[in-house]
Amino acid sequence: MTTKSKNDAPDASNKLSWLHLLQSVFAAALGVQSAKNRERDFKGGSPGVFIIAGLVFAALFVGSLVLLVQWVVAH
Repeated sequence: MTTKSKNDAPDASNKLSWLHLLQSVFAAALGVQSAKNRERDFKGGSPGVFIIAGLVFAALFVGSLVLLVQWVVAH
């Protein structure tokens, strides 16, 4: 029988805040991330949340580029 220590139990403080999630998504879009933040993301983040946030960011980014190009072409 294995016993879990207090350090192995999931802790609410390990969860990522919305601000940290946004910072991680923007860092991923730019291709830069510190080792400390990467560790934080892997320990406290859910892959599904990062996938959804990345898809939303990509959709907003492409949509804004389309609108920008349409505006430039119209003027």
